[in-house]
Amino acid sequence: MADILNESPTHKDSPMKITRRLVLTLVASAAVLSGAAVAQQRVFFGIATGGTGGTYYPLGGMLAQLISNKASVDGKKITATAEAAGASVGNAKLLGTKDIESAFVAADILDAAYNGKAQFANAPLKNLRALGALYPETVQLITRADSGINSVKDLKGKSISSGAPGSGQYQLVTDLLKVHGMARTDVKEDSSSFTQAVDKIKDGNLHATLITGGVPVAAVTDFAQSHALKIIPLSGPEVATLLKEQPYYTQVQLPANSYKGQTAVVPTLAVMAIWATHDGVPENVAYEVTKALYENTAIMGQVHVQGKNITLNTATAVASVPLHPGALRYFKEKGIAK
Repeated sequence: MADILNESPTHKDSPMKITRRLVLTLVASAAVLSGAAVAQQRVFFGIATGGTGGTYYPLGGMLAQLISNKASVDGKKITATAEAAGASVGNAKLLGTKDIESAFVAADILDAAYNGKAQFANAPLKNLRALGALYPETVQLITRADSGINSVKDLKGKSISSGAPGSGQYQLVTDLLKVHGMARTDVKEDSSSFTQAVDKIKDGNLHATLITGGVPVAAVTDFAQSHALKIIPLSGPEVATLLKEQPYYTQVQLPANSYKGQTAVVPTLAVMAIWATHDGVPENVAYEVTKALYENTAIMGQVHVQGKNITLNTATAVASVPLHPGALRYFKEKGIAK
């Protein structure tokens, strides 16, 4: 702006043009200052979700909208944004480095990250905290109806996707193969996202994919609309052995007609999704975002049926990870924590 004030008129720049330029510069400067003032009146809060073909993404988007509409701290609005991200392992790592304020993480992965197990061996993320449990994520081993695959053992020599890089599915596929007498070298690896894997199965370029998500998973729904679907049962003594090693998984029944053409109940596994954070998030912020979710759970059910399973009754079931002090304060007020 100083350059404009010191500039002398020329045949190219009349006094009127210079005056107009000065006014525009002052207006622009005022806008910047105004924007900075508005930013100072907001608290920004990120939520790492998952791929767009899963369940984390739509529920995270609704949660961000809910927080932005309902929550404030010290007179400042909390502006939340949902970000598409890798999956549970990647999300836990984002929290470990404090690159985001919160994330959706499967209970088994959150436990492993906090205690330095499995993918996090010898590198525990002790700064992780929990805001609350969300809903059960169902394991779905997907293939085409005409694939000839009817059990985990039939995967030998076949190609299977373990989900997006950094996902919890990788460890689960390893464990499932192990209890069925196989190793990862017995299958052909693929690391596609939910949507990419389903597209490859449609095209005959992939035999199967393991998806863990709240039913219905968008990518699976899309697949079933155009192709005959088969969901492989996960039960029996082998799975019972796995459950002894993976206490955060439970045996469940995938209801009939969860997807088009899936007319029978399918025995499978489920694990709880957790809304996690880190110890660097201020207590009052954690309190307000937790309150915003659990006092408006009906809104979550409007974007996905699994939103209806987010409830105070299970909110404190957050694996071995400590509740964030802000979340704990809210749950104490509600009489569900000590």
